[in-house]
Amino acid sequence: MTTTVTLTGTGLPNVAPGRAGAGVFVKHNDVVVQFDAGRATCNRLIEAGLKLADLDAVFITHIHSDHVFGLAELVLSRWIETQFDKVATPLPIFAPSGGAARFVKRMLEPYEEDVHLRREHTGSREVVLDAREFAASFTQTEIWASADRAVIVESVAVHHEPVPDAVAYRVSTPDGSVVISGDTRVCQEVEDFSRNANVLVHEAFRRAPLEHIIEHIPRINSILDYHSDTILLGAMAQRAQVQTLMLTHLGPPPRDETEEQGFSDDVKAGGYTGHCLVGRDLMSVTF
Repeated sequence: MTTTVTLTGTGLPNVAPGRAGAGVFVKHNDVVVQFDAGRATCNRLIEAGLKLADLDAVFITHIHSDHVFGLAELVLSRWIETQFDKVATPLPIFAPSGGAARFVKRMLEPYEEDVHLRREHTGSREVVLDAREFAASFTQTEIWASADRAVIVESVAVHHEPVPDAVAYRVSTPDGSVVISGDTRVCQEVEDFSRNANVLVHEAFRRAPLEHIIEHIPRINSILDYHSDTILLGAMAQRAQVQTLMLTHLGPPPRDETEEQGFSDDVKAGGYTGHCLVGRDLMSVTF
């Protein structure tokens, strides 16, 4: 077993203790690919035992701040980490066309003065931004592959409306496959994409703990409506015959093991009989 899936952040836009912003990396042998880069992604990568230079590519699921807060930091910190290396390859960043791709192309502009001062002081090389975009399509599409094609990344569009151009990703290695949902309702596209997957990393929201609040703040429904209900997610994962379901982007964030168990119970209530993990930062699965 040489493929590892590690959660770099399981949090939401609102800050919660112990939970960094959205992110997960997949490592197969020496190939490492990161999906999303919420707040504190750099810290989690280092805590996981990686160097930022170890990353081969980053893939963005959609343009919501909690999924990209840490992206500029990742690029600049990687540049600082490698600025005196004889050879350093720019980090390819893939994003669906539209808002996500525009953000990636512009995100370093506020740091131009900082970069100029650092380069003038140390004589280091320039920051090279390797931004790549692709069309979000409901047809499964290959986006990237390692040089030996041992690791292949594909994408498919998902349903996070009114956010346009949101995608899920699937990573295939000789060991099997892992799907990263990004933010989405439970949908047929992810179900088909994750059929027989070794691991499905999927966002999860529980309605039950929020029912008493919805009565007084009805607009909370607008948030729930474009995320994945835990019970429906359990039913989908069972239909897709997913081996391990890793829940992330947990709403509301569980504060203790009892609240974590609520997520698991919901998934089981939906009919899922596989291995369910309620995500914590730096939780890993190897297959």
